[in-house]
Amino acid sequence: MAYLYRLRYIERWSLMRNTTRENVAEHSYHVALLAHMLCEIGNRIFGRSLNSDRVVTLALFHDATEVFTGDIPTPVKHHNPKMLANFRDIEAMAAERLLAMVPPQLLPAYTPLISSSSKQQPDGEDLLLLRMLKAADLLDAYIKCLSELSSGNREFAVAKGQTEAALARLELPEIDWFLTHMAPSFSKTLDELSEQDDD
Repeated sequence: MAYLYRLRYIERWSLMRNTTRENVAEHSYHVALLAHMLCEIGNRIFGRSLNSDRVVTLALFHDATEVFTGDIPTPVKHHNPKMLANFRDIEAMAAERLLAMVPPQLLPAYTPLISSSSKQQPDGEDLLLLRMLKAADLLDAYIKCLSELSSGNREFAVAKGQTEAALARLELPEIDWFLTHMAPSFSKTLDELSEQDDD
């Protein structure tokens, strides 16, 4: 837990000029919020039966290994298949190191959350939950892009387009619903949001 608390010191978007800095702990919280929302959209609007509590737990731990690896920027990670495979090996070693610190009695609870190998071979319900988690991860990046662009930072223009394309490839109706009904508010100022509340 002491290591996981240090996720607040791991900065994201290290290759980009940022108007607002972001760390992995913040990102994990935001992904948990978004994953919960996507599951509830799925349940209440599209008739799914998704465990929104479970997806929040998965989200809180989804970048836990970055306490050792740092946040590797997507363009670096996905530069070529060999680099991505090497990163996955490093991620697996970081997961092993974290799990070695967990008391034996608690290992059954935390191994599925931290071990990268268990994430690659999900069972049943977790398969769809992990798709929702991936969607939430991308949505958080999309919202970051909106925020930076709203602040006049054109550095994130290409990233926004790439993230939109990645979201579209997931083909989840929950994403489309979120982008239509909720995402526009993230580009608004506090005063604009307050005016919207008054309407």
